[in-house]
Amino acid sequence: MSTTTIPAATREIQLASRPVGRPVPENFRLAESPLQELAEGQILVRNLFISVDPYMRGRMNDVKSYSAPFALDKALDGGAVGEVIASRSDAHKEGDVVVHSLGWREYAVVDGSTASPARTDLAPASAFLGALGMTGLTAYAGLLKVAEFKEGDAVFVSGAAGAVGSLVGQIAKAMGAPRVIGSAGSPAKVARLLELGFDAAFDYHDGPVREQLEKAAGAQGIDVYFDNVGGEHLEAALSVLNVGGRVAMCGAIAQYNSTEPTPAPHNLMQAIGKQLTLRGFLVGGQRQHAAEFAEKMAGWLASGAVRYDETVVDGLENAPQAFMDLLDGANTGKMLVRL
Repeated sequence: MSTTTIPAATREIQLASRPVGRPVPENFRLAESPLQELAEGQILVRNLFISVDPYMRGRMNDVKSYSAPFALDKALDGGAVGEVIASRSDAHKEGDVVVHSLGWREYAVVDGSTASPARTDLAPASAFLGALGMTGLTAYAGLLKVAEFKEGDAVFVSGAAGAVGSLVGQIAKAMGAPRVIGSAGSPAKVARLLELGFDAAFDYHDGPVREQLEKAAGAQGIDVYFDNVGGEHLEAALSVLNVGGRVAMCGAIAQYNSTEPTPAPHNLMQAIGKQLTLRGFLVGGQRQHAAEFAEKMAGWLASGAVRYDETVVDGLENAPQAFMDLLDGANTGKMLVRL
């Protein structure tokens, strides 16, 4: 018989108002909500870590998108990993560690069919929100399936010190890229990229991105661009890409807080003459590669070919600030909140 005390309520972060431009603390509310009794097939999870991610900014707007907007005065949601403390699901028992999508709260009632096991014998629980989770799958599938990277391709990654970008560069090196270039937002992040095996890296604050990318790429140019930033970075990449180059469009963090329409790259016509492929993608459309990815990534982590960074903030009450800091580029690697 379990001796675990089952809480009657959970603390959670609610969306108090919709941000205009950059989110501010007043857009969020720390609240308490009752926990429902478990129905057949459900589990109660005590969250250990929750993920804050750039895509969540778009869900704070009341606009139609690929993912439903967050509701006002309700808890936000997102990736989380936690321990099962009560179960009415045959798939999960008390003590199991699982990944699910009801973050931004301390306890979650989760349908057992939507939770997946976190193999904590292979890696710490937090890794299943990052390198071994959706973050890692985004990097793997975006590079190999969307951009169709092949051995010998030179690669440029923007936002390269972030959770996805840092993995993209390391996967490219592990798969035979002769040159991997990354951009980041501080000297410390640039230094970290070089430690992780990037061949070149630059701080985009140091001058025009195009000039810095041209210098880093040299006469070889680039064959693949993994875009996490958009804006000036995408324009620069279009200029430096070789004929037949491919772009995986993963994110555009430079535009997430914009309140006015942002201009398209002024040189988009280069895509015609260079016969470029620009392809946007969502990780939800790449789940068929999850098993292949998990096997490859486990091997790379074990061998040391791929390493990952985490920026960890403690306390649910600090989740909104962690999210705002993420949008400002304060993180190196995956931004997580530890509960």
